[in-house]
Amino acid sequence: MKRIIIIGGGVAGLGAAFKIRRAADAGVPVEFLLVEKDPRLGGKLLTEFVDDPRSGERFIVDGGSDSFLTEKPAVHRVAKLLGILDQETGTCDENKKTFIVRGGELVELPDGIMMFAPTKIAPMATTKLYSWPAKLRMALDIVIPKRKPPAGERLDESLESFVVRRMGRECLDRLAEPLVGGVNGSDAATMSLAATYPMLLEMEQKHGSLIRGFLAQRKKVEAMKRKYPPKPGQPRRTFFTSFRKGLQTLTDAMADAAGADRIRTGVAATRVAFADSTWTVNLDDGESLTADAVIIAAEPWAAQRLVETVDARTADLIGQIPCSSSATIAMAFRESDFPADTRWHGILSPMVERQPLTGVSLMSSKWPDRAPGGYVMLRGFVGGARDQQILERGDDELVEIARAQLGRLLGVRPDAEPVFSRVYRWERGMPQYTIGHLDRVEEIESRVGGIEGLAVAGSGYRGVGVPNCLESGEQAVTKVLDDLGLPFEEHVEDKRVY
Repeated sequence: MKRIIIIGGGVAGLGAAFKIRRAADAGVPVEFLLVEKDPRLGGKLLTEFVDDPRSGERFIVDGGSDSFLTEKPAVHRVAKLLGILDQETGTCDENKKTFIVRGGELVELPDGIMMFAPTKIAPMATTKLYSWPAKLRMALDIVIPKRKPPAGERLDESLESFVVRRMGRECLDRLAEPLVGGVNGSDAATMSLAATYPMLLEMEQKHGSLIRGFLAQRKKVEAMKRKYPPKPGQPRRTFFTSFRKGLQTLTDAMADAAGADRIRTGVAATRVAFADSTWTVNLDDGESLTADAVIIAAEPWAAQRLVETVDARTADLIGQIPCSSSATIAMAFRESDFPADTRWHGILSPMVERQPLTGVSLMSSKWPDRAPGGYVMLRGFVGGARDQQILERGDDELVEIARAQLGRLLGVRPDAEPVFSRVYRWERGMPQYTIGHLDRVEEIESRVGGIEGLAVAGSGYRGVGVPNCLESGEQAVTKVLDDLGLPFEEHVEDKRVY
């Protein structure tokens, strides 16, 4: 019987554990032990249930990630294996509006904007989001020649360079930075498009223009909707998907299916070593574990320390992946204290506005059944690459900062007390894919590929989204099982699920 130790109990680590369990159930002689430094599993998937003291009704609060991209199949596939596919839910698209802060006021994102490129003339002409010079500058994207790929080099560019070159500075400042950079917690000046949004680079090369590229994409989507209309009774398919009782449903189900008896929480790995065909993992409680293989599914700053004793160059490369910290501030108000319209999903605040909250999600309108009737529930976001200093404030101060900004933007009464508030901190939790990231990752994968019985996984390498992390954990299992001479292939009937 071969033994694999998994370090990290987030999406990637639990995805690895669940796949090993499936391999074992299929007759592969393998077992695992997962160790997680925190007392809880799930990593950045954290769902809390908060009861209203008056009615006893429940708020469903996601403190970290609240969704995943519907078009990516990994979560759907695993949810089907777990028997929780029917618990998935789409967003409430009848409330689908996004606002951008401009001059301290809310401006609705104009219809036809795809990412940050306009595809409809009338909404773009009438919006107050951009000045007229900026609108004309964005239109020049149609005629600006595409950038030629450098000979023998990977085609890459920062978000700032790309957007300013194609559509102008105001497009970057007013929408691209908060929408694209903000979602990734990244600095637009250093964020690698090749590692985060390669389709933008490809679109420029194929269509010679972002506007033409997004117009072609919109036509394709509309044609697919006409060709495959939704069937009666079929769950609605929206851009983002979650689970009815929060995103932690996924990690809880994977942990249960993998086997709670093979999972240890509240204990951290401090050292990994390999000698005499055996891997050793030292824990902070003084215990040493031995195994035939190790999967490190931890954040880059933690993985770097663990890999140092195995391969110094790999550790150095992993250490070159910076990580930013952030916090989510969740709170709920009675509708009587919240005079603003609630038919919207989110607010983005550009860095040029110098507001403490980088964004706001109206969770009670974005998702079904997240708050009892008569209440509104929101999440505000602070930190990221643009403002690490704000995270030095205490939880109570962050709540007051968020409440004050909500008052200015949405008219929340100054004396309104939140029904509840929670602050969820994610220290160094968001890897930054800076220029050169893919080159670093390729070298990491090459070096780790030559180390028998070792794999790395998680958000630090090829995608920060939930499906990417899940797949990275599964791919790590495939790698170490092959190293051990125990190949395992699963038959997937329909990768799309839908």
